[in-house]
Amino acid sequence: MLKTHNAGELREDHIGAQVTLAGWVNRRRSFGELIFIDLRDRWGVTQVVVDSSEAPEAHAVADSARAEYVIQVTGEVVARGEEAVNPDMPTGAIEVKAHTITVLNEAKNPPFQISEGGTEPNEETRLTYRYLDLRRARLQRNVILRHETILYIRHFLSERGFVEIETPILFKTTPEGARDYLVPSRVHPGRFYALPQSPQQLKQLLMVAGYERYFQIARCFRDEDQRGDRQPEFTQLDLEMSFVERDDVLDLIEELMIGIVEEVSDKRIGQKPFPRLAYREAIEKYGTDRPDLRFGLHLVDLSEVAVQGDFKVFKNAVESGGKVRALVAPGCAGYSRKQISELEDIAREEGAKGLATIAVNEDGSVKSSIAKFFSEEVLAQIVSTAGAGPGDLILIVADAPAIVNEALSTLRTEFGQRLELIDPDVLHFGWVIDFPLVEWNEEEERWDPSHHMFTSPKAEEIALLDSDPGAVHSNQYDLVCNGYEVAGGSIRIHNREVQERIFELIGFDPAEARERFGHILEAFEYGAPPHGGIAPGIDRLVMLLAGEPNIREVIAFPKNQRATDLMAQAPSPVDEHQLHELHIALAVESEE
Repeated sequence: MLKTHNAGELREDHIGAQVTLAGWVNRRRSFGELIFIDLRDRWGVTQVVVDSSEAPEAHAVADSARAEYVIQVTGEVVARGEEAVNPDMPTGAIEVKAHTITVLNEAKNPPFQISEGGTEPNEETRLTYRYLDLRRARLQRNVILRHETILYIRHFLSERGFVEIETPILFKTTPEGARDYLVPSRVHPGRFYALPQSPQQLKQLLMVAGYERYFQIARCFRDEDQRGDRQPEFTQLDLEMSFVERDDVLDLIEELMIGIVEEVSDKRIGQKPFPRLAYREAIEKYGTDRPDLRFGLHLVDLSEVAVQGDFKVFKNAVESGGKVRALVAPGCAGYSRKQISELEDIAREEGAKGLATIAVNEDGSVKSSIAKFFSEEVLAQIVSTAGAGPGDLILIVADAPAIVNEALSTLRTEFGQRLELIDPDVLHFGWVIDFPLVEWNEEEERWDPSHHMFTSPKAEEIALLDSDPGAVHSNQYDLVCNGYEVAGGSIRIHNREVQERIFELIGFDPAEARERFGHILEAFEYGAPPHGGIAPGIDRLVMLLAGEPNIREVIAFPKNQRATDLMAQAPSPVDEHQLHELHIALAVESEE
């Protein structure tokens, strides 16, 4: 080894020891005869002092060293003077008096400051020079936190009888909600593998194979539009169990999540045990099935009272099957016209045609541009139904239910931040259960799975599949935390007849179902046990544990918002020879 100790471990009990350190020059300060270097490695920072009168050769090397040079230092651990002790550094009570310094590699001036305290570089620069970005303390903390999280998961599940099994990356293209990434086959011209969106079918087949408790830290691939909590390739804890019911899976994952938070992070858990909300309750209270449970501000339905006035926007919405719903912002009755306009813009971005507001004055009177359409009695009833009091602002959206919920849910999050109702140190988990099995797709005029096509319907509602599919609930469950879905799972179908009925319901004819899913349908005829599972997203979970705004901050080499690797410039063109070998001709020219 080129070092005897790491830069984060030296303490007062090392005083007098001869040590060799190696790492990067984090910072260099010259005071003529004395030069101070903060030497950094993965474990921390140690101050090195070089005295020209005692080590002239080392001093000359230190004088030429610059930020991010890789150096090796040999010297003696000494105590800092009392006035020089740095209580903010774990190594702040000591320093290394250098005898020799060797430059192991020089470094160009980096495009941004690596040491803490500098200006935050823009993300494009950070991703272009990701190998430098990953040197920064913040990113190193995140990557190590991710490692510790996965290590905890592996120990936790192994101790409970789970077996870690790898499944193929090259598999068959199947419709699972997003576009597949396709891989052409050289030896089978015109045929393609697909990168797995998840190992869903494979883990079910492992249950048929009798392993009973499987897990995998699985890489998954989805060709979908990017946002802060999405990447084209991501990592999930893939988990499946045989002979279980819903609560067995929920209890296991709840214990796992509590352990992770308490063992590897400095966050607090909002509520134990985790609350459970029916899907309908989540939508009614929060407007979303992934609510942030750290604060209240529940939505309320004003549809019945809103139609009692002459305001056509409200009446038309309800008559066409829509809703009139509201959110109360406490203490915001004094909002200016400009502030109201900002809220209107937020609602419109979520598809709403507009936003009505009613300010409740301190004397109980109201101020609103729509007040003229209602009698005083109806206005009072609207205020009462909304649960507003003096000083509050009522925000009202009238539209199709999905648009109303989306707009008010976004406004709820906005006010959670504006009113400082959100504690950033708390992780508030909750279960959402009792989802609808299928949802009607107006555009395609068909039923789509709410979760995925292998989720089992409630046994007592299977008879409704033919007569009233929209009334059937599934055995799906989602784990949410701070406004994100961090895990999704279900009890699966393990019976061929039921699976074929679901395929038929969502529009697959029998021949197509056999072509795409014949392997799993046949497997169900060989003694498939009842089974269920779940897939927590590692990236989102670590993002929340680290308190980061997006998952790119906890992935070593992420893509940007356009699914581009700026460091390696991927995706990139390929030469004609490669295309010829794969029997591919391009229909369009590359953007390059």
